[in-house]
Amino acid sequence: MTKRRSFSDKFKATVALEALRGDKTAQKIAAKHKVHPTQVTAWKRQAIDGLTGVFSDKVRRAEDNEAEVKELHAKIGKLAVENDFLSQGLK
Repeated sequence: MTKRRSFSDKFKATVALEALRGDKTAQKIAAKHKVHPTQVTAWKRQAIDGLTGVFSDKVRRAEDNEAEVKELHAKIGKLAVENDFLSQGLK
């Protein structure tokens, strides 16, 4: 019984990118990288499905960061006022 092989994300991306280019058939790519042709098409499909997340994720992160920055600025302002009030009380 043979052990299952596991492939790194970088290897999968390389194979999927080569399949997306369309220069070679899935058979040729599979033979070159010593994987099954079905695996090549599956990685290609995963790459296509994941492309939308690459672009939409940046917008979401930017919006989340802006909200977090506003919240932190408000917290800094509140702490500055409390610090000034307490320092005046100690004098």
